[in-house]
Amino acid sequence: MNNLARLRLHDLAPEQQDFRAAVLEGLARPHKSLPCKFFYDAAGSALFDEICELPEYYPTRTEVDILRRAAAQIAELAGYGGVLIEYGSGSSIKTRLLLDALAPAVYMPIDISREHMLAACHTLSRDYPQLHLMAVCADYTRPLRLPRVDRGGQRKLAFFPGSSIGNFTPLEALRFLKNIAQALAPGDGLVVGVDRKKDPAILQAAYDDAAGVTAAFNLNLLARCNRELGADFDLTGFAHKAFYNAAAGRVEMHMESLRAQTVHVAGQAFSFALGETIHTENSHKYDLSEFQHLATQAGFRLLKTWSDDANLFSVVSLQRS
Repeated sequence: MNNLARLRLHDLAPEQQDFRAAVLEGLARPHKSLPCKFFYDAAGSALFDEICELPEYYPTRTEVDILRRAAAQIAELAGYGGVLIEYGSGSSIKTRLLLDALAPAVYMPIDISREHMLAACHTLSRDYPQLHLMAVCADYTRPLRLPRVDRGGQRKLAFFPGSSIGNFTPLEALRFLKNIAQALAPGDGLVVGVDRKKDPAILQAAYDDAAGVTAAFNLNLLARCNRELGADFDLTGFAHKAFYNAAAGRVEMHMESLRAQTVHVAGQAFSFALGETIHTENSHKYDLSEFQHLATQAGFRLLKTWSDDANLFSVVSLQRS
């Protein structure tokens, strides 16, 4: 069988007007904001891959090290074969550790960036010739009905790596976990990457790197508005701003206006004062007890937790109750 014959694409991607509507609504708010899910066009996804390689950005390498140690135990808990469902698959780098350990029959990556996901799927199709791939291009932050997998009786394992659970507010995270629970049957598993609370200096460096890659990633959202919505953002008029909000337990990313200016987007004008910001991302950090409480409320029970020696990051294995 041709490798690509084992790849099926279910295209549920948001329409262009969804991006337009979100930008116009966000810029019209008293405190301007843009949803972080729109970071991940082709350019943004490539920049995020660069971020993951930065020396300051500990989450990726720390989680990979944890998964290398934990993959065999995850497979024992989740069961071999079956269906592996990954939310926010990106380049699927961490996925390979679970593919090797679980040897699933089906891999279902879900990502909003179609081109980035398909490129990763083509590589996986070549490297795992027995694997069936069901790629889903969709906004997984919304309620999502996954395509039916005709593998009766086989268990599913959902995988949500990185620190992406932190991009949700705690209430949003609870809703998201409940959505995942609805896609699973009792006894199915979920493995989540959880970024831990830690020294704010470590967090500051991770989200405001010396090379400026995170700044370019943040500002690419304005460039995307220019490319796709005919906006006239002057990228030199905005600066990346990231800081740890201790009271909220989260890192915040903003773009700060460096002068008073007016920007036009899709025929509408938006004024910015000097120092006014566009809030683009939150990244909540959790104590493990806080995250376990969320998971329990969503219908999961804790099976096992793995962490690095410095307790920077944890990988949590859960089971659908």
